[in-house]
Formats: sequence, structure tokens, C-alpha cells
Amino acid sequence: MADQYLSQLSNLCAIGADKPEETPESTLRALYFAAAGKPLSARRALTSPVPELDDKAKIVLSSLVKQRCSGIPLAHIIGRQNFMGVEMLAGPGAMIPRIETELLGFETLRISSSLQKERGTITFIDICTGSGNVVLGVDYYLKSGRAFGSDISADAIQLARRNAEFVGLGKKVDFRVGDLFEAFDSIEFWGNVDVITCNPPYISSSKVSTMDREISQYEPREAFDGGTYGLSIMSRVINEAPKYLKAYSFLCLEVGLGQGRFVTRMINNSNLYRDVRALENSTSEIRVLVAQTK
Repeated sequence: MADQYLSQLSNLCAIGADKPEETPESTLRALYFAAAGKPLSARRALTSPVPELDDKAKIVLSSLVKQRCSGIPLAHIIGRQNFMGVEMLAGPGAMIPRIETELLGFETLRISSSLQKERGTITFIDICTGSGNVVLGVDYYLKSGRAFGSDISADAIQLARRNAEFVGLGKKVDFRVGDLFEAFDSIEFWGNVDVITCNPPYISSSKVSTMDREISQYEPREAFDGGTYGLSIMSRVINEAPKYLKAYSFLCLEVGLGQGRFVTRMINNSNLYRDVRALENSTSEIRVLVAQTK
């Protein structure tokens, strides 16, 4: 039976390049755990002993495999995704966290840890938070400071709040509904934030129709459609962030493939930051920019 399912998953599932952890084997193992009522992400399932299934669970497994082969994202079927080594909830209310965004998460963690040693308690805001994966991933390891997330989507914030409870940070991270910085536009935050991070929508509207159906059909468009050139929200974040950041504090941005050098120029031309540092992925493509305020 397992070989049969592996064949189906290999031939029919669109295993996306943006989710390299979802191989036919890891996908099938994750579906086994879900059928057994013990859902695990593909990454975690790959290193965990596969549970035994009774006859009822085997019927459930067959149904889950069919769902995956129909194009429904694995994370939506099992309700789990691993990010920064932390098991998190996933669902259609927000973009599924990708491994590529861990570059942003771990760099933000490194910066936040360093600032915390220098400044004591720090304030960290995650804009376009989606399921809350970046702020929750960072705060899971940081264990200190004040952490916030915001998103224009009420569905995303609902998922983020559930996620916070799931990872044990329900009383620690404050999620708010609002358009970018709208939820923080008060004296409490003006000039008082140490780190702002953002993984904004950066796909140009004209490319949305050419995207993998697994993304365009099942994930919320507002989470990936970045406007005419894919940079409209990025531009707003760059120009609005300094109002909230302390001096010598940091804005950390994920950028799309091929956008790194152009966004670096945008940041430099704003004259709002003292320097910009680019981080490359394993294939030497700029995916994260870190800008420090004056």
C-alpha cells in the first residue's frame, strides 16, 4: 500500500520547489500521522517513527492521499507546518510558511538576541505577519522582550492567535488587525521599537495568473500579490518604519527573487537608513535585506 501511495504522490502531486521538504516520502509519512490523529509537519514526520494504522485509519489515509493528489496543499490537509524548527499550525487563512523565510527568521533572531544583550528588554514588531510564523519563531527562542504582529487580514490574525496558543506563546505575543503600521500608530510605539520585520506580498499582479495552482487557488491572494511591480507594500514599509524604530535599530525585509538590488537602492534613496546589508540564500540570491536606522 505504501509503495502504491508513493507512486501516486510522485506522479500526481505538484511537489513545489518552494517547499523542498515535501518529498513523496515525507508527504506520505505526514499523511500517516494525520490519519492516526497525530498530525506532524512533513519535516517532523520524516524523522519520527511512523504510527501503526487500524482499518479505519487506513481508510482515512486513502482519503488524505486523494486530497493531496488533487492539489490541496499538504499543510492545509494536516494543519501543520514546521518553521525554524518549531511545529506550527497552518491553514487557508494565511500563506503557508516556507523554508526560504527561515533566512529572515534566523537573522531577525540573531539581531534581536544581540540587541537584547545590549538594551535589555526589546520591542519587536512583525508586519504582514500572516500565520505569525516569523514573530513566533523568533520569540520561541528569544524568551524575552515585547513581541507584536499585525496583518490586514482578520483571518490571518485569527490563525496567528491560535498559533501563539499552540506554541505556548499565547500570553506573550500580541497580534492585531491593521494595515501595516496602523495597529501601532500611537505614542507607545513611535520611536520605541528595536526590530521590525516584514515578509510582504512581493509578487507582481501580472504574474499571479502564472503561479502554481497550489498557491493561486488555495492561498490568500493578499498574502502574495504585491501590486503592479510587486513593490508597492515594500515601499510603504521602508518609508514608514523609521517613525517607529529607535535610532540604530533594524528593519528586516524578505524580498522576491531578482528584487534585492532594486530594493537596496530604494532603501538607500530614502535617506532614512545609515546602511543596508544583503543576505543571500544557498544559491547566492538576495532574499533578505537588513537596514539600520540613523
